[in-house]
Formats: sequence, structure tokens, C-alpha cells
Amino acid sequence: MKLKLLLYILFFVPVIVFSQTTVLDSLKGQLEKAVTTSEKVRLYNDISNELKYSDPNQMLDFGNKALELSQRTSNALGEGNAYLNIGTAYIILGNYEKALDHFVWAKTIFEGIEPAEATNEVVGQGIARTYGSMGIVFSEQSNYAKALEYYLKSATIYEELQDENQSSKIYNNIGVAYKSQSLDEKALTYFLKSLEIQEKLKNPNIGITQTNIANIYFKQQQLDQAFAYYTDAKKSIDTSPNPRALGEWYNNIGAYYNSRNYKDLALENWEKAIVAFESINDKFGLADTYLYLGQFYLQDLKETKALRMANNALRLSKEINVLEQQLNAEKLLSDIYEKSGKTTLALNHYKFYTAIKDSLLRENDIRKSVEASMNYEFEKKELIQKEENKKRELLLKEEAKSSRMKLIFGALIGLLLVGIGFLIYNRNHLKKTLTLQKELAEYEQKALHLQMNPHFVFNCLGSISSFIVQNGTDSAIKYLSKFSKLMRLTLEYSKESLIPIDKEIESLENYLQLEQLRFNDKFSFSISKSNDIEDDVALPPLLIQPFIENAIIHGVIPKKEKGAITIDFSLKDESLICIILDDGIGINTSKLNKENSVLAHKSMALDIIRKRLEMITASTSKKATIEIEELGDDTKSKGTRVTLQLPLRYVNE
Repeated sequence: MKLKLLLYILFFVPVIVFSQTTVLDSLKGQLEKAVTTSEKVRLYNDISNELKYSDPNQMLDFGNKALELSQRTSNALGEGNAYLNIGTAYIILGNYEKALDHFVWAKTIFEGIEPAEATNEVVGQGIARTYGSMGIVFSEQSNYAKALEYYLKSATIYEELQDENQSSKIYNNIGVAYKSQSLDEKALTYFLKSLEIQEKLKNPNIGITQTNIANIYFKQQQLDQAFAYYTDAKKSIDTSPNPRALGEWYNNIGAYYNSRNYKDLALENWEKAIVAFESINDKFGLADTYLYLGQFYLQDLKETKALRMANNALRLSKEINVLEQQLNAEKLLSDIYEKSGKTTLALNHYKFYTAIKDSLLRENDIRKSVEASMNYEFEKKELIQKEENKKRELLLKEEAKSSRMKLIFGALIGLLLVGIGFLIYNRNHLKKTLTLQKELAEYEQKALHLQMNPHFVFNCLGSISSFIVQNGTDSAIKYLSKFSKLMRLTLEYSKESLIPIDKEIESLENYLQLEQLRFNDKFSFSISKSNDIEDDVALPPLLIQPFIENAIIHGVIPKKEKGAITIDFSLKDESLICIILDDGIGINTSKLNKENSVLAHKSMALDIIRKRLEMITASTSKKATIEIEELGDDTKSKGTRVTLQLPLRYVNE
């Protein structure tokens, strides 16, 4: 059984039911006496927010009331908070697509609020909460890379606002996201940052963070440190009661004691977990506890008790329709019956286990497909919203400029002449802007075509056909899967101006693996990244692949022996350095072997990349250069080295 980490879902602060009912009654009483529409909007939103842990449907109802009234009265702050509450309700109800739509709208509203309507701090809080909520959605979908992107944006704003309370919750969620990707050290760093703030603020959620830290130390077999944090977590949870957190703590400490062979203590804590979960009718937590007990009794050769626990876990998991728990329960039942010598029953439950496992795999594939589609739609909507925001800002600026011009030229005799001159200037300026935008779009499109040119696509499809005939469907499916992933990554990243360096490395690895399959392992490759490069370092997409393609096609493939390609990323004087090195036939020999059409294609790629580097230099005022050199001497070539120097930039720029 895995030790579960606890997430601050929607920035949760646990409160007892009685306290929440008291707050709701007070807010509803204030609503009945409210006079102004702005006060009613605020109270609708406050009631909606208060309902998020008791009744998501009512939360949705009050959020929609706040939205309708705020839109009718042009209350932008109320509208943004209403979108946030509605999106939160949809998360709880499991409708992630609608949740993301409302968060995009909330972000748009907050970004458009004028200083006269709300302070920068209030607006910043709204945007940070929006980013954090988006991170929750992607975490729920197991898309932890995307979740981290939005968590880090949220954390940056909270840090700028010096809001330590919200920062601590975001740090915990960042830790959970890293832990879910098995990046335990990074996870531990953020959990400890969260804990430091919570200890200072005496935050009631400190027990959750301490339990998360203890679980990581337990996994790393640092048992003394794990026990110390488990002990502190129990004290914190006792101070601020939270039955779910308490039940999870009992499960985790039971697993700890079991690993130390303290059987009585393990059993005692799992029995206490049952009491905690039963107090809130938490069937999910109960099923987990029964699975722990079933494994415990099986190891202790008490098959009858183990059987009762496994059946309890199976019954509860079926009631709440959690396939992962059903899977573990069926496997446990099969193991129990096998140890008891009841092979027929063991085989039957193993068949159930296999069927659920297959169902989970199919469900996971379908879920990933749906999530990919949903994420694409979300990003498209977000991009469209950004463009609409820009248009709105330009429109407002133009309207303000027009008003000022009318006042100025109203007092002048030459109003008509100056007005004509202004229109001509405006037209020329707009024409110039459109020309530059068109030129940029053309270069980006050309770069994309270079990345996935038809020649490459047809070669890949031809290779897939050959694989089917020569190697069977398994190799063809493997090739097609990598080809499909590369196509998706390329199309996804091509619309961004900057992407994280880890995303670029992932895309390059996929491309190189694909080419290895295509050319029957005619070359080997390696990609390395300096430890000095931080996670949020970014670079323009589709910039490096053409050089790798040249290294493969014109360098190592024409060689008689097996070739090698290395790519290295490092830092130097505030610049990101990328070196592509191959041990192929070299530039001069390649030129002699190639036809004019191939040379033209290569020249076009280099021209486009040089143009992009010029644009990067112009926009950042920092040097962006490329250097291509042949290795070896006049008598024998030892390959080609391409050195790309880019300004050091980050994802949030």
C-alpha cells in the first residue's frame, strides 16, 4: 500500500460542521438585510465559498446568483470571484472542463479590473487564487507538469504580495505535485518551506504538512526522522481536529510500525483509523484501512481475519466505485485463498483482479485521451481570451487617445487638416504593425514546416509499413506511438514563444528515438543538462531540432560505422549554451554528396533560424548566436559541432 500525501484542495482550512453552520446562518441573515447590490454580490460570493465543503450544488447556485447580479451591475470584482466559486464547485462535482472555462474567465476579469475598482493586492489575490485552482484541476487529472506550471505562477504572486498563509498552502501543493512524479527531494524542499511558515503562523493545517514530510522520510527509510514528524503531526491534528487527516495519520503510522515489526502498535493504530473514518462515513479511507489490515493478517498467517478484512475492503470499494481499491482487494483475496490451499477460489479472484486491471488500463487510456483533448481546448480558449484582452486594451487606449485628440483639436482652426494627418499616421502605423506580425507568423510557420516536413512524415509512414511486414505489429505500434507523440508535442509547442527546457529535451528525446527506430539503431545519442540550469529556464521551441536532423541525415547516416550524437545544455555568462556534436562525415564531404535540392532545404532552415536569432537579439537586447564548425583537420573529418548561444530566459517572461 502506498502512503498517501494530502493536498490542500481549493486552499482548504478545516472547520467543524457546527462552526460552518453558524457562519452560514450569519451570512444569510446579513443577506436578508442587505440594501446595496454590491453588498448582495459580496454576500452571495461569501456564502458560495463557505458551502464548498458541505454542498457543492448550493455553492454553484449562490455563485450563479452572484455572477448574474454582478454582471447586471458591472461589478467586475464580484464577477471574478463568482467565476472562481463556480469553477471550484465544478471541480468538486468532477466537471473539470467547465471548471477550467470559469477559471479562464475569472482570470480575464481580474486582469481587466481598473485601479479605481480594487487595489492591486485584491486583484493579485484573485489572479493567484485562479492559478492555484487551475493547478488543482490538473493535479486531479494527474497532469502534474501542468499543475506545477500554475502552482508556481500562483506562488510567485503570493510571494510578491507577502501573503505567507496562502504561500504555505501552495508550497504544500507543489510538494505533492513533485512527490507524485517521484521527485522526492524537490517535494521535501517545498514541504519544509510550507512547514516553516505554518509554524510561524500557528496554522491549523500544520499536521497535514508534517504527515507529508514524515511519509517522504519513511519512503527514504530515514525512520527516526519519519517518526519525529509523525509524532509532531499527531500533536498538531489533536490541537485542530480533522477526522480525515486523523484517519490518514493512523493509517500511515500503522504502516510505519508494521515496517519496524511493532505488530501490536500497527494493529492498534489501524483500528483507531477505522473509528476516525467511521465518524465521518469516509468509505474511501475505511477501504484503505481494511486493505492494510488484510495484508497484516495474511503476513501473520491469520487467514480468517485477513479474509474478513479483504471482503470489507472489496465491499466498500464497490459501494464508492473505486477501481484501484477493488483491484487491491481482489489481489489480496486471491493471495489469501492461495495460502489457504483453496486454489479454485484463488483463481476466481485472480481473474477478477486481472479483469479490473485491464479495465483500469482501458479507462486510463480513455481518460488520457479526453484530458489531452480538454487541455488542448483549454489552452486554445486561454489563447483566444488573451487575444481578446489585447484587443480590448488597444481599443480602450485608442478611445482615450481619440477623446484627447478631439479636445485638443477642437480649439484649433486646422482641425480638419490635423485630423487627416493623424488618420494617415494611424493607418501607416497599423499597416507597419500588421506587416511585422505577418512576417513573424510566416517565419514561425516555416520553422514548423521544417520541423515536420512532408518528406519526414512520408518516410516515417513508409517505415511503419515496413515494420508491419518485416517485424510485426508490435514494432509498428511502437514506432507509430512515438511518431504520434512527436507530432502532438511539435504542434503543442509551436504556438508558444517560450517552453521549459525539460519540455524541449523531452521532445528531442522522442524525435531521436524515432529516428533510431527508423534507421535501425544506426547511431546512438545522449542528452545532458547542467545541474546549474533551473527548472523554469526556457527557450524558443523548434530551434534545435533542425540541427539534429542535419546531424543524422547529413552526418552519421552516410557513415559506414555506427555514429553518435550528443546534445549538451549548460550556462555561461547569463547565456544558455546548447552544443550539438556528431562524429559524422563532416560538412565538406556532405556538401559533395548532396544534390542541390537538399542543400536548398538546409539553407532555408539556417536562414530561418538566423532570422529568429536576430529577432531574439532585438527583443531581449542580449546576444543570440550560432556557430557551425567542422572537427578534425584538412585530411580527415571527425564530425561537426554546432554551438547555439541564447539569452537566459524563464517560463514566466
